[in-house]
Amino acid sequence: MRGETTIMPTPNNKGKKYKTIDRDLVFRLASIQCTYREIAEAVGTSEPTIKKRFGDLIEAGRAQGRQSLRRTQWDKALKGDTKMLIWLGKNILKQRDQVENDEGNTPLPWEDK
Repeated sequence: MRGETTIMPTPNNKGKKYKTIDRDLVFRLASIQCTYREIAEAVGTSEPTIKKRFGDLIEAGRAQGRQSLRRTQWDKALKGDTKMLIWLGKNILKQRDQVENDEGNTPLPWEDK
């Protein structure tokens, strides 16, 4: 079906030809965070057409992709991945590495001769 032309009547322009675009492919590309340009190139149309006809679908796909990535990170952390635990702690819990230096609190001795 990809690449076929379909005649879709519209209120202002009956019989206008639209290229049939695989919505599932658009969604899957959006879920891996492809840009509008990359999606347009993959389905063989222009970037403005993709934005106009599939903007909401693309945003939904991108949101699902972010959720999937976050879920995978969370699962890795819960399974004991130390690096992921540290990363999530810093980014979600706002934890920071703090270096404590007690020796630097007193001034050095000074003599004028």
